[in-house]
Amino acid sequence: MNPRYELVAQRANHRCEYCHAPEIVFNFPFEVEHIIPLARGGLDKESNWALACRSCNLFKGTRVSYQDPELESEVRLFNPRQDRWDEHFNADRESSTIMGKTSIGRATVNCLGMNGTAQIAARQQWIRFGLFP
Repeated sequence: MNPRYELVAQRANHRCEYCHAPEIVFNFPFEVEHIIPLARGGLDKESNWALACRSCNLFKGTRVSYQDPELESEVRLFNPRQDRWDEHFNADRESSTIMGKTSIGRATVNCLGMNGTAQIAARQQWIRFGLFP
């Protein structure tokens, strides 16, 4: 296990810092990822670590920006150490989707595939069990 896991997981309240998936329903720990990837010049320090579910981490990869579908321009992705989740995203309990409220939010939702079929189906169950948002 990543030696940074305990620190990062506690700070994130055991939720993916991007899609807010609750770690408790998975059968393995979430991943400690670099917000700014090392390959992109990011540093290996606490201010650059985030807890991410496997889906968000895979979709994000080494990306630091993505196209906002509304503005059709490249914007930086959500940074859990600098940004507040509720300023950039809204969780719609009825549709089980996550909506971007800002260009950063919209780009991040699209980049990370937060509203894929599997993500929505899982989120419906988390809502039903009182685990989301």
